[in-house]
Amino acid sequence: MKKKEERELGFAIKSVNNLIRRNLDQRFADDSLEEVSGMQGPALGYICSHSKEKDIFQKDIEKEFNVRRSTATVMLQALEQKNLIVRVPVDHDGRLKKIVPTEKGLECHRIVCGKIDAFHKELEAGISNEEKEQFLAVLDKIKENLKKGIR
Repeated sequence: MKKKEERELGFAIKSVNNLIRRNLDQRFADDSLEEVSGMQGPALGYICSHSKEKDIFQKDIEKEFNVRRSTATVMLQALEQKNLIVRVPVDHDGRLKKIVPTEKGLECHRIVCGKIDAFHKELEAGISNEEKEQFLAVLDKIKENLKKGIR
């Protein structure tokens, strides 16, 4: 067994990711949020937060969440079927459809935001702003290293 300082980053990150996912799943298990699951919540949040300032398209979701086209398609279809978003054709290109949240989607987003804010406060308890910035800088480096290996 490795000493604490010899732990491998990938396994440590995966372990924390599992804890985060379980914690969030538990928080969102109540009936008021049965509408969204998995990555649908963050995607809906992105759409609700950014659609007021600019048009959001599927390619924006793919880029923001580092998901393939097929994954984004399935996720957006699910949100559309649940009446949380609509796809609206744009005037300048008949092939493009911008993604717009519905009133139901906006209300769901408000509930999700409250739960996520509470989660972040608990997650970051006892961590200074300096520690947080250092950690995020290291994660950015890891992300870049991983992007180099993806073909």
